[in-house]
Amino acid sequence: MNLIETIQARQSVRAFLPTPIEPDKLEALLAAANQAPSAGNLQAYQIHLVQDEAVKRALVKASLEQGFIAQAPIALAFCAHPARAARYGKRGEDLYAVQDATIAVAYAQLAATALGLATCWVGAFDELEVSRLLALPSGQRPVAILPVGYAAETPERTARRALADLVTGWSKPA
Repeated sequence: MNLIETIQARQSVRAFLPTPIEPDKLEALLAAANQAPSAGNLQAYQIHLVQDEAVKRALVKASLEQGFIAQAPIALAFCAHPARAARYGKRGEDLYAVQDATIAVAYAQLAATALGLATCWVGAFDELEVSRLLALPSGQRPVAILPVGYAAETPERTARRALADLVTGWSKPA
């Protein structure tokens, strides 16, 4: 599958099989996230790997009861690490660190798709509770939780906006 095919194949999956993820696939997914571009190559984010069933169940409660988080064999919590972006001042700490984390999540999602795995970006959660559950060091901020596993469903494709609506100043060539 080439990159464009991978992007087109990626979709949010909210039901996972209990099948464990092979260690080499997990390493490849994490290595892909590590290749994400970042402001000044400071890589101002941290990835927390969650495999413990009790912690995943607690993440469900902290995430508006999104039960599929606990259903996935693993969950990755992507956290902004503002201190790593301090070189850029307040903008680096407040914005670049969050951007770095979100780009890493996107790379992880695409890598998972290319590896035959499924994901669902979770951004609806109690930030303080997730920080407590993951025992995040002071300053780290959870940005997204990414459950990862083998899909137990094939959701319908969701409609996307037309490019002419999405992109100002663009129209489809004749």
